[in-house]
Amino acid sequence: MKPILQVALDFVNLKRAIQVARESVEGGADWIEVGTPLIKAEGLNSVRKFRELFPGHKIVADMKTLDVGRCEVEIAAKSGADVVVIMGVADDSTIREAVDAGRNYGAEIMVDLMNIDNMEKRAIELEKMGVDYICVHISIDQQMSGINAIEELKKISKSVKIPIAIAGGINSETAVEAVKAGASIIIVGGAIIKAENARVAAERIKRAIEEGVPIKSRLYKKYTNPLDVFRRVSTANISDAMHRSGYIEGIKPVAGVEIGTRMVGRAVTVRTYPGDWAKPVEAIDVANRGDVIVIDAGGTGNAIWGELASQSCLRKGISGVVINGSVRDIEDIRKMEFPVFSRNVKSAAGEPKGFGEINVPIRISGQLIRPGDYVIGDLDGVVVVPKERAVEIANRAMDILEKENRIREEIRRGGTLSSIIELKKWERRL
Repeated sequence: MKPILQVALDFVNLKRAIQVARESVEGGADWIEVGTPLIKAEGLNSVRKFRELFPGHKIVADMKTLDVGRCEVEIAAKSGADVVVIMGVADDSTIREAVDAGRNYGAEIMVDLMNIDNMEKRAIELEKMGVDYICVHISIDQQMSGINAIEELKKISKSVKIPIAIAGGINSETAVEAVKAGASIIIVGGAIIKAENARVAAERIKRAIEEGVPIKSRLYKKYTNPLDVFRRVSTANISDAMHRSGYIEGIKPVAGVEIGTRMVGRAVTVRTYPGDWAKPVEAIDVANRGDVIVIDAGGTGNAIWGELASQSCLRKGISGVVINGSVRDIEDIRKMEFPVFSRNVKSAAGEPKGFGEINVPIRISGQLIRPGDYVIGDLDGVVVVPKERAVEIANRAMDILEKENRIREEIRRGGTLSSIIELKKWERRL
C-alpha cells in the first residue's frame, strides 16, 4: 500500500486538536488519530466531532484497549472511528473479541506493540488472529531515553504480511527510514502537533515520504547527548521536566550571564569552610574543559572566589562556577564574561586554609550535587540534573520547549494563555 501519513492528536483540548488537524490535513495528512489523552479528556464525543468535521478522512481512535475489547470497539466504531487501537499486551481473548466486533461494526483493528518484549513473535500471533494492522510503537516516556523503533520494524516487516504502522519520535528526517524499513503507516505526533505551523510540518514529512529523501529537522527529535539540549533549553524548561525539582534555592547569577546565554557543564564539586578559598581554587586544576565548579562554603563567610580564579577558569575553558558562599571582584569578572552564580557578594577576602574536599557529594539548599552531574545556569538561576537521568531529562525539557513554541504561535494568532489551555476547565476540584 502507498505510505500513509497519520497525525496523532495527543492533546487534552478538543479545540486545539481540531485546529491542528485542519492544518495537518491541508499539509497532506491522510489519517487523523484521536489520541488517548484527547479521548480521556473529552470522551468519545471527540471521535464524533472529528467524524463530522473530516468525513473524507480515516479516523483512528487510539483507545489503547486492554480489556472488554468488544465493548470498546463497538462504542468507538459507533462514534465514527474507522480504526480502533488495541494493546498488544492484552489477553488474546480480548483481541479476538475486538476483531469480531470490528467486523460487526465496520471498524478495522490496529494492535499497538508498545511494551511487548518480543514484538516479532507477538506480531505473527496477532496476524493469525485477524487484526488489520500492527503498530510498532515506542512510547513517549521510552523515547525520552533515546529508544527508537526502526530496528524492531525491520524484523517485523519480514515476518508479517499485514500493513505495519510505526509511531514514536518520527519526523521529516526519520520518516523515510521508516518507510524503507517496511512501514506503511507513518504515525507522527510531536513533529506536527508541536510545530508552530502544522501545515508546513505535515507538508515536509509528506514530501520526505513521497520523494524518499529525508528533510533535516532541528526540532522534534530525540537526543543522546544531553549537553546538546541543555545548551538550547532554559533552566525553567529543565525544572519543569523534573517536576519543579533540581533548582538550587538562593543561588543567583552575578556575572557572565546575559539574555540568550547560559552556563552548561558537568559538576566538579567542592566542600570547604566559610571563607576558605584553598580547595575552590585547587579545583580549577582538577576540572576539565567544559566543567562547572560547584562550591559549598556553607552559604556565608568572606569571599572564596574572585577575578584571578575566574581568569584561571577562562584559560582552561571551564564553563562557570556556582558558589554557596561569597564572591568578589564582580566588575572585573563581568568584563571577562565568565559565568558566576553565587549566594552572596562580599568585598572582604577569605583565607586559604586548605580545609575541605574536592569531588565529593555536596548538598546546597537541600539539593544534592554529585561529581559528574549536569549543572545548568541562566538568568533564572541554577538547576542540577542527575547524571543517570540526563538523557531523559534533556529530551523532556526539549519536549516542553517545543510544546511552548506552539502555544506562543497560538497567542500570536490572538489567543491568551488561559483560553488556549482552557485553564478554568482544568482547575482542581475540591
